[in-house]
Amino acid sequence: MSQAIVTLKKGEGRTIKTGGAWIYDNEIDTIMGNFTDGDIVIVKDFDGYPMGRGFINRNSKITIRMMTRHADTEIDETFIRMRVRNAWEYRKKTVDTDSCRVIFGEADFLPGIIVDKFSDVLVVQSLALGIDRFKLQILDCLKEEMAKDGIAIRGIYERSDVKVRKQEGMALYKGFIGEEFDTKVPIAENGVKYIVDVKDGQKTGFFLDQKYNRLAIQRFCKNAKVLDCFTHTGSFALNAGIAGASSVLGVDASELAVSQAAENADLNGLSDTVTFRCADVFDLLPELEKEGDQFDVVILDPPAFTKSRNSIKNATKGYREINMRGLKLVKDGGFLATCSCSHFMSYELFTKTINEAARAVHKRLRQVEYRTQSPDHPILWAADESYYLKFYIFQVCEEK
Repeated sequence: MSQAIVTLKKGEGRTIKTGGAWIYDNEIDTIMGNFTDGDIVIVKDFDGYPMGRGFINRNSKITIRMMTRHADTEIDETFIRMRVRNAWEYRKKTVDTDSCRVIFGEADFLPGIIVDKFSDVLVVQSLALGIDRFKLQILDCLKEEMAKDGIAIRGIYERSDVKVRKQEGMALYKGFIGEEFDTKVPIAENGVKYIVDVKDGQKTGFFLDQKYNRLAIQRFCKNAKVLDCFTHTGSFALNAGIAGASSVLGVDASELAVSQAAENADLNGLSDTVTFRCADVFDLLPELEKEGDQFDVVILDPPAFTKSRNSIKNATKGYREINMRGLKLVKDGGFLATCSCSHFMSYELFTKTINEAARAVHKRLRQVEYRTQSPDHPILWAADESYYLKFYIFQVCEEK
């Protein structure tokens, strides 16, 4: 095992000193000792003070991801089991575990790895070279911890087919870990049934982070006419339908997503009230406005318009435009649910952008509630990247 020592420059390491997990390449002064990328190294401050241990990868700007704040702690099977057990125990206390995110990278002190549970299937996404070495051990520990609660995992699928791996010098990969199984996995959430495509669906197959936000819109949807924009596989639309909406239109630009959404509607016996259309939301909303269409509830759940600080200006324009168009379609006294899943679109900027959109179309907003991601995606203070989902529900009033 490498005993290489990384020493930080004077005045650097601000992120880890405030509770974060990352050390960037420009914060490092010296690296002493033999190691290969992916190894665990000891980290010391400029004056020799021990900061802890993490794994190193010189291919990445995030050169070290911290695993522990104790430099004398061995990163062994006992350590990994402790981290995994803590993650699972936390989920049991905070969420419905039938389907949930069981490991959320840095926020569970296992940086660079995500594991989602869909009923009796696990989907893993490994995003960093160092944690990839522990991947199978983490999954074995998870299966053993769940078995103690009577949960038998029948299969594991890997979805490490994301571009960020290239920044770690890693190839993209997807495939089974262990025995093959049917990758169309049935789940139930908030009383709604879905088929989750863990092989070809977006990211790990289903967006678990909106679980309780989907539930929150149900109470506004009884007897309502609902528009769900960027519906993906229909999750908000189906929550509106199950709550007793009179009609629901879900819109998405992906034909695959729309066909999956229609299957999910059929699965729930909602095909008569919940329908889907394949269209570009930015094009369709002005058409609906032109036709004089109005809705009791409009839901805006767009993909991240920005994945970097460099494109935040254009993203802000996108969020402002989509909220302006959505607001125009809400009846007086109706409701708008709107969100951003981009970490770079901060709470303050998102709030300001919605306010600008409302003023531009002469609508007054009464905030019903503000929400974030489901608790199985915990927000670790000082690890800013773990806080990404912003979700508002407003009542929309005409200016009179």
